[in-house]
Amino acid sequence: MKRQKTLKSALLYLILGGGAGLTLFPMYLTVVTSLKTYGESLESFFALPSSLYLDNFVEVLTTTQFMRFFQNSSIITVFSCSIVILFSPLVSYAIARNRHKAYYNFLYYYIILGVFVPFQVIMLPLVFVMSRLGILSIPGVIVLYVTLALHQSIFLYVGYIYSVPVALEEAAYIDGCGVLRTFVLIMYPLIKPMTATVLIINALWIWNDFLLPLVMLNANPRMWTLPLFLFNFRTQYTFQFNLAFAAFFLSMVPIMAVYLFLQRYIISGLTGGALKS
Repeated sequence: MKRQKTLKSALLYLILGGGAGLTLFPMYLTVVTSLKTYGESLESFFALPSSLYLDNFVEVLTTTQFMRFFQNSSIITVFSCSIVILFSPLVSYAIARNRHKAYYNFLYYYIILGVFVPFQVIMLPLVFVMSRLGILSIPGVIVLYVTLALHQSIFLYVGYIYSVPVALEEAAYIDGCGVLRTFVLIMYPLIKPMTATVLIINALWIWNDFLLPLVMLNANPRMWTLPLFLFNFRTQYTFQFNLAFAAFFLSMVPIMAVYLFLQRYIISGLTGGALKS
């Protein structure tokens, strides 16, 4: 029996190690290639660099429009996520505390139906509508990201708010708080783990998304996001792997920093929504 458990543990660690290796290997290639000279990147793609060659980053930042596209991605991600975490909790709170009413129950299921609709199905109609409205632009992309993010965000928030005891709100009402004040002072601090979860999920998606900016912004190079820039940069510098991977690395750093800062909230946020008081 003990031997069987040892074999199971060894197999589990082997699978986890293989998964970790598959995940970390592309990151290893990105980092080491970005620190090589052009000659070293041609000689050996997998070897470590002979020295920390930082001129690749300098060249990417000074000879390309990297900062413009970084700014575009930052504006889209920050505004989209801010609007989502502002409105999703308000809508979810109203639904979660009124699910016994037919209207709110219908509204909840109507909203989460959007989770099951692939973007590829509505992509062409969306582009047509946005084109007719004349908002194939960064503000138009922000509107679409907010719309597409609300379905999943409301689904997660409603489940999490169920785990918060109603007695806390009732005590606030007795003390003279209205609904809005109760939400701001009592409920919103309690759902911070879910807010962090929704924030990092949507930030990762919006920052790295390629398809929506491709169909909405590709016609105007000044509005490109980082994924669009990296796609065209890779095509332009096909044989200059050191520069291409330096650009990849620079685009990874901001969102990785956000993820590392907020990742401790993700598990507590997702598991908390599965529990009821």
